Amino acid sequence: MNAAILTIGEEILIGQIVDTNSAWMATELNNIGVSVRRIVSISDSLEEIKSTVNELFNEYEIVLVTGGLGPTNDDITKHALCELFNAELIVHKPTLDHVAGIFAQRGLPLTELNAKQAEEPNNCEVLFNPKGTAPAMLFRNGEKILVSMPGVPFEMKAIMELHVIPEIKSKNSTRVVYHKNIQTFGLPESFLAERISTWEQNLPENTSLAYLPSPNAIRLRLSTTGTNISLIKNNVQLQIEKLKSIIPDNIFGYDDDTMAIAVARLLIEKSAKVAVAESCTGGTIAQLLTENSGSSKYFLGGVVAYSNSIKVEQLKVSNADIEKYGAVSQQTVEAMAKNVRSIFKSDYAIATSGIAGPTGATQGKPVGTVWIAISTPQATVSEMHTFGGDRYRNILRSSVTALNMLRRILLEEKKG
Repeated sequence: MNAAILTIGEEILIGQIVDTNSAWMATELNNIGVSVRRIVSISDSLEEIKSTVNELFNEYEIVLVTGGLGPTNDDITKHALCELFNAELIVHKPTLDHVAGIFAQRGLPLTELNAKQAEEPNNCEVLFNPKGTAPAMLFRNGEKILVSMPGVPFEMKAIMELHVIPEIKSKNSTRVVYHKNIQTFGLPESFLAERISTWEQNLPENTSLAYLPSPNAIRLRLSTTGTNISLIKNNVQLQIEKLKSIIPDNIFGYDDDTMAIAVARLLIEKSAKVAVAESCTGGTIAQLLTENSGSSKYFLGGVVAYSNSIKVEQLKVSNADIEKYGAVSQQTVEAMAKNVRSIFKSDYAIATSGIAGPTGATQGKPVGTVWIAISTPQATVSEMHTFGGDRYRNILRSSVTALNMLRRILLEEKKG
């Protein structure tokens, strides 16, 4: 089954609010085997609502609409749908009782404006809203359905879960859409695409691949359809095993895994702990490591040594080395890593020092130059990277690259 999602509201088009409704609905529809083919946002215009709804309802089996069902004069979705479906508004007694009850509980009088929320088109199915005053409206045309819901996210979600998803599942009980995300790091998107091109070209006919890049990772999403979920999952796993043989060092997790989660698992497996000494990353590595519950099992703490005086006084980095080689150097970052590991008595340590930008570049050290060091019980190793000119991306990319360096070391130690 194919679906379209329509959001109505000037506030979306001017960027006043972000349309999170469409993303949530699209995810839920995909989970029950419905393919979302279009997502459209329009203004609160009677004619535009009518023409857009008419176009979508003619083309798609399911149309989900949010917005424009409030009590104020700019909420005109209900009137547009009445004109489109040749309906007239009548009082829906159960809704009126529900709205009156809500106002009574709050000790407020029921205004004429709020009472109008109980007026519904006489040819729709009224769907109870357990989280608010405005119900949803379901229109049918043969096997097609159109559902108009409030734009308030928690109200829309409640209506979807209570009414809409069960309705669609009853119509679409056999088809399954399955997505599997493969998290990769260390290869730019074009290099990754070239490396796995033969594998991609030989994917089964009903399986597609999408590249979803970010500073944290390049996520590969495998999507497939069928009727037997166990068989689908087995077939997808076969493709993943083939991929692992092509880029074994670049796959660090699946679905919602982050690089920090991958590192945490390896540290917990070894009963090992890590500390950090961060300069250019400003505590971002510590934040990534502690975003997940239970991080005290593997993370001890760290020092954000942004100024050279803190590097010298707290991390015992040689002032002479900083003057000779600079704060952004192999000598400085390795000393930071070794010394923070000693200070915190950790098994491993990560250190960063670099030029996040947009200022601070020197001759031979452009913006984006970052030194990263990992100190282990056996050795201290370091790498220099040049990431680019955007400060935020440099900080995040440096942090994830540092975690990936530790991940690679932990995996090598695991292999023995």
